[in-house]
Amino acid sequence: MSWFWPEGIYTLLMIGVFAFSAFAWKLPIAVAMALAAISGALASGNGVPIRHLIEGEFGYIDTILIIATAMIFMKVVQRIGLLDSVAAWVIRRFRNYPVFLSLGIMFLIMVPGMITGSSTAAVLTTGALVAPVLIKLGVPVVKTAAAISMGALFGMIAPPISIPAMIIGAGVDIPYVGFGFPLLICTLPLAVVCSLLLIYPYVRKERDEAALDAELARMSGVVLTPRLFLPVVVLVVLLGGERMFPHIWPSLGMPLDFLLASAAGLLSGSRWNPLETVTEAVDEALPVMGILMGVGMFIQIMTLTGVRGFVVVSALALPSWTLYLGIATSMPLFGAVSSFGSASVLGVPFLLALLGQNEIVVASALSLVASLGDLMPPTALAGIFAAQVVGEDNYFKVLRHCMFPAVLTAGWGIAVILMAEPLAKLIF
Repeated sequence: MSWFWPEGIYTLLMIGVFAFSAFAWKLPIAVAMALAAISGALASGNGVPIRHLIEGEFGYIDTILIIATAMIFMKVVQRIGLLDSVAAWVIRRFRNYPVFLSLGIMFLIMVPGMITGSSTAAVLTTGALVAPVLIKLGVPVVKTAAAISMGALFGMIAPPISIPAMIIGAGVDIPYVGFGFPLLICTLPLAVVCSLLLIYPYVRKERDEAALDAELARMSGVVLTPRLFLPVVVLVVLLGGERMFPHIWPSLGMPLDFLLASAAGLLSGSRWNPLETVTEAVDEALPVMGILMGVGMFIQIMTLTGVRGFVVVSALALPSWTLYLGIATSMPLFGAVSSFGSASVLGVPFLLALLGQNEIVVASALSLVASLGDLMPPTALAGIFAAQVVGEDNYFKVLRHCMFPAVLTAGWGIAVILMAEPLAKLIF
């Protein structure tokens, strides 16, 4: 298919309007995507289709509710002091075992992303929490930010909540079931390698123990008690019961599960302001929720104008080696728009082009490659926020140390796709 077909022209127009709005006018990503959608509709003769724009805006309402309520849960866990106390315990417990300490810190960085499906949430919560500790352990500032960035990306893709995998699955009507082990295969090996590359070489050296003890004392303001773990226990029971006993356990839905677990924080024994906590959580989640609304409108107009079909057919027409090269390069580059947008606009066509292999494993690998968009300038959400957390003004210094782990991540994503059938037999 030629790019001079009407659909090809609409594609270039929508991408061009988005790029100009986001990069020249510095508009929020969500607004830029909405303008791109409207421009595509106008160019195709559909006017300003309000119904389609509203339908698209609410196309990811389930995902938006999960992000909002998961962020509320993370803020509750942070406010009651559980995050700080657990992090301090892990560092004290493994401070003389550098390998386990490196792995433990990487896991702590990943946890908020695993729960919320947002790399930003991981950077701004446990990323900000462990940053001063890593620096006092001797890790250079820029490598601390790089470790936080990569951990946040892996957390965003790791189970139980992987928004890019949900988006790709929704595009081809695959329910978000059975993704746990494939997502772990995609993320755990990379998390181990990156922790050993970015953290381990420094924590095994001598350090200022007095400064480290002072930082740990500050983090241990709340004593770890069984009551403090109540929100986590409630969440595990609600999510685990639904999966282990699907025929007898009531299906409440993830948003309600997160809200009930958050409410359990009122019984934790710590004093905190629920209204202030919820307001802060929703405020931090708004940019991500806005991006999803913009992505929804963008995809809806792509479907209306035939652009989505054009992209799918173009992907299907690629030779196999070009297809894999396109996955490894175009998905991260388009992720400069948004990793969620990359998952939806490119992830779905690439998955359709790879039909015949296990769709769940392939979708998991595609979501991993799409996550690299959060390192792509100028948006580079994970890199920019990680740089801010450690006090580094030039986030390109951080991205430079993320380049090798990013290439490794893209390569591993392609390898998982190539091994999709053997892995599916092993897992399922």
